[in-house]
Order: sequence, then C-alpha cells, then structure tokens
Amino acid sequence: KEEVAFMTRNPATFALRGAVCFSTDPQHLTCLEDAYLVCQNGLTVGVYPQLPEQFHGIPCEDFNNCLIVPGMNDLHLHAPQYAFHGMYMDLELLEWLNTVTFPEEARYADLNYAEKAYSIFTDDIKHSATTRASIFGTLHVDATELLMDLMEKTGLKTFIGKVNMDRNGSLALQEASAVVSAKDTVRWLEETTGKYENVKPILTPRFTPSCSDELMTRLAEIQRTYRLPVQSHLSENQGEIAWVKELCQGTSFYGEAYDQFGLFGGEQCPTIMAHCVYSSDAELSLMKERGVFIAHCPQSNTNLSSGIAPTRRYIEEGLHIGLGTDIAGGHSLSMLRAIADAIQVSKLRWRLVDDSLKPLSLEEAFYMATMGGGAFFGKVGTFAEGYEFDALILDDSKLRHPQPLTARERLERLIYLSDDSCITGKYISGNKIF
Repeated sequence: KEEVAFMTRNPATFALRGAVCFSTDPQHLTCLEDAYLVCQNGLTVGVYPQLPEQFHGIPCEDFNNCLIVPGMNDLHLHAPQYAFHGMYMDLELLEWLNTVTFPEEARYADLNYAEKAYSIFTDDIKHSATTRASIFGTLHVDATELLMDLMEKTGLKTFIGKVNMDRNGSLALQEASAVVSAKDTVRWLEETTGKYENVKPILTPRFTPSCSDELMTRLAEIQRTYRLPVQSHLSENQGEIAWVKELCQGTSFYGEAYDQFGLFGGEQCPTIMAHCVYSSDAELSLMKERGVFIAHCPQSNTNLSSGIAPTRRYIEEGLHIGLGTDIAGGHSLSMLRAIADAIQVSKLRWRLVDDSLKPLSLEEAFYMATMGGGAFFGKVGTFAEGYEFDALILDDSKLRHPQPLTARERLERLIYLSDDSCITGKYISGNKIF
C-alpha cells in the first residue's frame, strides 16, 4: 500500500541501475561501476551507490551492468544532406556546395521527395546517440515544416531552422529577394508557433556569402521580434574567409559580418557558429564576450579539407564549445564517432601544426558531446541534480574481452568503435524514447 501511495504522489519518479559515467567539468569524468540514477519529473535527482530510502518502491530498471551515460548533443547538422552522406568527399567546401549540396537541397521543393528523405533521416537520428540537436533545413517553408513535424514525433529535443539565402546560390536554390526571404521566414514562424512540444525554431542565415546586407538587416528585425536563437557557419575554410572579406569590406574579421547586424550572440541572441577553424584572436575575443557557442565538426573539417580547429585553445580560454556531426560534410551521424574524431584530429594538430596545444583527452571530448553542447539547450548534459534527465543505455555485452574492464575503459572502447548498435535505450527529459 505504501508503494502504491508513493507512486500516486510521484508518477514520474523512477530509477535506472547500471555502470554510470558522466562529466562534471571538462577535465573530470565520474565513472561508477554499479549505481542508481534517479529521475523525478523529468529532472535528475542524483546518482547513488545504493538507492536512498526515500526512493524505495519506485520503479527501477536494472540494465545488468550496461553503461548509462548522458544523452549527446549535436550542435550542427544539415538534415537535407543526409540523403548523400558518405558520398562526394573528394571536394573542398565551396565546390562541394555548388556541385553537390545546392542541387540536392533544391529537390526539397518537392514535398514527396522531402518526406521520403526526411523520414529516413528522422528514423536514423532517433536511434542514434543524439538526444538534442540544432538542425538546418532548406529554404523551403513547407519542407522545413514537414521536417519539424517528423522530428516532433521522434521525441528528440531540437532546434530546426528554415535556411535563408538570397545570393550566391543557384538558379534552383536561391530566394528571389531579401523581402521574399524575410516574408517566408515570418510565415514559417507564424505557422509553427506553439505547435510543438519538442521542436523550436532557430534563425538560420546559411552563411555570410549567401545573405545580402538587406536580408541580414531584415533577419535581425525578425530575431528581435521573435527572440530567436541563431545558427550559421564561421571561419570554416580559407577560401570562404577570403570571399567574406571581399563581400564585407567594412569588417575586419568574419564574425563582424554577423555582429554588425546583432546576430552574433549576446543575452538576447543565443548563437551557434559551426567550425571556427581559422578564427582570429579578435574573433575569438568577441565570441567569448558574446557567449557564442562553437560547434566543432572534426569529421567534416577533415572530409572537406578545411583544416583542424584549435579546440584545446578554445577550452582553455573558456569558450562555449560542443560537437557537431555536420551531416553531410561529416559522413557519420554518430556522436560517439564525433568524440573519437575530435580526439584524433587534435593529436594530428599537436604533432603536425602546433605542439604547444596538447591533444584533447577522452574526458574533454566526452564533455564537449554532453555538457559542453548541452549548455546551449539549458541544464543539459550531465547527471547532476536539477539537470534534465537525458540518458543513453549502452550495451557492450557482445564485445568480448579476456579480462574485466572498468566502466571508463568500456566507455572509451565504445567511443572508438563508434557502433551505434550498442545503444539499446534512450531517455529525454525523463521520457523513454526506446
């Protein structure tokens, strides 16, 4: 009777049991070989070696020593590009955009094609390590709303943006004018406001070369009116940076091309900038001042021959930084793979470019995938009290080994093997996704 009474009072209280690993800061990873993780009303209560007496009788799922880790947060990917992920990897950024990406994204004017492609994407990301994401759609209002509809059903918490681009696109993929782009953006916002529980809009100027000054001015007005966050690209490729310098001669660095319109962070404009491979001292200083989040995309930066971002410097200087898969510059949707890639490219940069910046540790890269990127979504990314209860269950029982491994060793192995088939459970804000 006491158990029934407790469940009536706390219908959303439950516990998970397993080997629990989570970050507390960039340098520390807590690993408990056998622990209880308690959720109450969608928030984490705590992690305990024994279930506290006040929680006796609550539902508890024992995962038989599976690893339990926080959900992972993908700060940058392009949903329409998932249709060609893993292909056309011999091109650099600008050629890749013009010959592959723009023609593919133009196809999303056809809602039948969009539904077919987005259904595949949303099903795959649902079953991946990703629990939250910031996602680019296309410039098409109807297709972007379709993507939002499908992502809502997955249960993942996401920001999704209708892309803006009124110049330097293609005949098939470019908005007619700044006025048309802004008008379509407002229509998209009005049609989706209040419609979703899990999906939120994010303002998405593709990147400076694709957006005229008039469009950026109009987007700034929309941002202030609707109080939207912003996502875009920054200092990814040297050719791109030179192009921005030609287009924006009144600015001294790429970030100012956004900042002059008020679209570069600050309390009223949370912002994600992807890549930041070649950000200057002045650009980094402004990013830190404005609280801009860096989406580090190691796989994409490698595939498109962009370079290796100095992530060690960003961490040591206290910038906000998380990881992005950057589908389809990146070829894998796996955030486990993104962690491994971040570590590996940092080793190459240390060895070949700048030996003053030591490589990332497992602790630091795991933090970036969980707490680092999670901070953009609020109190997300760890199992500290009061954080939203996002969790993954990782089953490595099929991976044979001649001797027992610690929880940390098991986690490191799963990260480097990057096989998302090990993901056998997912919770977001306390809701069981599968």
